[in-house]
Amino acid sequence: ISKIRTIIFLQYFHTARYLISFSFLTSRLNISIYRTMSENAETFAFQAEIAQLMSLIINTFYSNKEIYLRELISNASDALDKIRYQALTEPSELDTGKELFIKITPNKEEKTLTIMDTGIGMTKADLVNNLGTIAKSGTKAFMEALQAGADISMIGQFGVGFYSAFLVADKVVVTSKNNDDESYQWESSAGGSFVVRPYNDPELTRGTKITMYIKEDQIDFLEERKIKEIVKKHSQFIGYPIKLVVEKEREKEVEDEEAVESKDEEKKEGEVENVEDDAEKKKTKKIKEKYFEDEELNKTKPIWTRNPDDISNEEYAEFYKSLSNDWEDHLAVKHFSVEGQLEFRALLFAPQRAPFDLFENKKSKNSIKLYRIMKAQALRDSSTMGYMAAKKHLEINPDHAIMKTLRERVETDKNDKTVKDLVVLLFETALLSSGFSLEEPQSHASRIYRMIKLGLDIGDDDIEESAVPTSCTAEAKIEGAEEDASRMEEVD
Repeated sequence: ISKIRTIIFLQYFHTARYLISFSFLTSRLNISIYRTMSENAETFAFQAEIAQLMSLIINTFYSNKEIYLRELISNASDALDKIRYQALTEPSELDTGKELFIKITPNKEEKTLTIMDTGIGMTKADLVNNLGTIAKSGTKAFMEALQAGADISMIGQFGVGFYSAFLVADKVVVTSKNNDDESYQWESSAGGSFVVRPYNDPELTRGTKITMYIKEDQIDFLEERKIKEIVKKHSQFIGYPIKLVVEKEREKEVEDEEAVESKDEEKKEGEVENVEDDAEKKKTKKIKEKYFEDEELNKTKPIWTRNPDDISNEEYAEFYKSLSNDWEDHLAVKHFSVEGQLEFRALLFAPQRAPFDLFENKKSKNSIKLYRIMKAQALRDSSTMGYMAAKKHLEINPDHAIMKTLRERVETDKNDKTVKDLVVLLFETALLSSGFSLEEPQSHASRIYRMIKLGLDIGDDDIEESAVPTSCTAEAKIEGAEEDASRMEEVD
């Protein structure tokens, strides 16, 4: 017995020695891999205001946490707009992926939610600057608004919507690939710093993928029902397909292995097997298997192409909020069409109040959304249409053949003056035809009075000199009105 025990012990020791050696080798390999990743990874500290904002988002209770999805989808849409615009003058930009879409992938096992877009993507410098080290102009303004009791849903108005991801996530990982750089990954658990490292994702040939590690008490946001509900509420009018990866079941016919085994046992030794009979009598059974497929969530027809009589005030309000990220309803809306030499359909919204960054001259503002004439948008004359600052959005969807000619001219010569004139004429025609019918004129006057005054280049001195008593109901005759009226007739 003692000899047997000795042999067993020696065999165990011999095996354990190799196990120990293998374990040591593996641990050295792991350490080597970790060092390599650490050497390539760079750690950055969040800019002070951004760190304060994230702390405020994480440590304060907000009931309206669902807005994080709206903000991330809106950012994805902006990225898709940028690559689409680039591709108009440089078609090769889409060689890394022609399909423009947004994809949402929930993973209940890993408790992650991933939002991917095939937009312009970010370079390493973009990741470092835009997601941490350079504060947006609205960061401080938004924090002050929050501390004053404003709703968290305002976050998109201040250009810091990305950080709303931390409303529902403990950790956020952003992988991005721009055509002008390699693929990089940004990672943070909101602890005052973030890490950026090279990372190759085969699925991401261009664009951005945001993976959120959902908090334990926010798991409901991984439910298919919840995601569909939020997208329908906030993002159904996004101009690109929003796909949700959904889990489904289907029946599949497979060979019944149990029946085959029992049949083999019944066969007698020496019996000749009839292959043809076996093939005919092969038993099968149906099983249910799970699979994943993409389901498009925003198939709603663009609201500006529909008959205004069929659109409710609630639909207009939802559409306005999805475009502007405004937390308030619009003040007024005008939905109209123009026919003649130029034909188009348009939606004009007047906001309740001026944007917080209205007076920042260094920032290029463009609140006009043009569909099917993206090239014309780039040629707008910044010295005209000051009054357009008072209009939040102008949605145009032209079908007229003149737009084809316009595009061809732009492709030939970006500086073609006739194209610029056509675009300005289009804007002016929209303005002249779009008189608002306001239910609350006093609200309009008090909230955007200064904005309109600046847009029309009216100084305070001019107002004092030509001040009209409030009791006066007659409209003052404007110098040159008859001439303008004749021009309006010419435009028509």
